[in-house]
Amino acid sequence: MVRFEKDFRGVEVKIKKSIWNRNYNNSIFGGTIFSAADAFYPVIFFQIFTQKGYSIRAWSKSSEIKYLKPGYFNLFFKIHIDEAEIIEAEEILNTVGKYTKPHPIEIYDKNGLNVASVTIEVYMRNLNFIENAHSDK
Repeated sequence: MVRFEKDFRGVEVKIKKSIWNRNYNNSIFGGTIFSAADAFYPVIFFQIFTQKGYSIRAWSKSSEIKYLKPGYFNLFFKIHIDEAEIIEAEEILNTVGKYTKPHPIEIYDKNGLNVASVTIEVYMRNLNFIENAHSDK
């Protein structure tokens, strides 16, 4: 991880190539790339909604990766959650109690070559949501 944005609305990540994560093709192991991307969306959403006073659970419900090119150099990706996404998630958490949505991550090398495309399906549950209080009677 390079840095989190103010208020945890985003993150910049560097996957450093080393002797410990290099495969026989001299590229970064796919598992290293996949695991680096897995946790950031749930962590960011958790931080955003905890700061707003919510009691929530957040995790990666599912993940998918497409390896496009070998990662021969250090790899980088950025995630940013904009205000529209936060508003959408908050509305769903307040009316349904659960939020589930896929979020993309594009991973690039130092030359700007897209080496992997990841989709993280984020699941959040508003622990203070009471279903009957929000249903139409």
